Amino acid sequence: MSTPAPRLAQSANRLPGGGTVIDRLVTANRAYAAGFVDPGMDARPVQRVAVVACMDARIDLHAALGLELGDCHTVRNAGGVVTDDTIRSLTISQRALGTRSVILIHHTGCGLQSLTEDFRHELEMEVGQRPAWAVEAFRDVDQDVRQSMQRVRTSPFLPHTDDVRGFVFDVTTGLLREIDPRA
Repeated sequence: MSTPAPRLAQSANRLPGGGTVIDRLVTANRAYAAGFVDPGMDARPVQRVAVVACMDARIDLHAALGLELGDCHTVRNAGGVVTDDTIRSLTISQRALGTRSVILIHHTGCGLQSLTEDFRHELEMEVGQRPAWAVEAFRDVDQDVRQSMQRVRTSPFLPHTDDVRGFVFDVTTGLLREIDPRA
């Protein structure tokens, strides 16, 4: 981020034919709601698993893992890294909603591999306020998965840490590659 990104003109968010992307999403929701039938589920995931993954738009987690609505809790963020907020979500997932397993999924070609903590400094210089969060950039995706597994396994807030596994999703093949936490 050597130069600040230009601010988008409000019209840049407009779609051909008018409206914004959010307008299109709201319209799609109305069509969805017209045929919606309450599935009668509660918030407890049927598979008792929480998935922590990158927010990358190329990863369809439910399809990639063979999951259905109601099977899991999903926590997504930039890089799929385990942050304090991820621990917060996992703690609620386990202690209040019954999950017992945690699967961590990073992926090939992650944007965090091309950033550094300088991003945070440059952002501070641009907006005049230091972000309270760390970028959590990394170079070695396998090592970052190991770090994320370690953060989950050592959190004092999580009572269920015996079934925590980490993987790297290959965005070109769709396959998961398991990461050995000890390597």
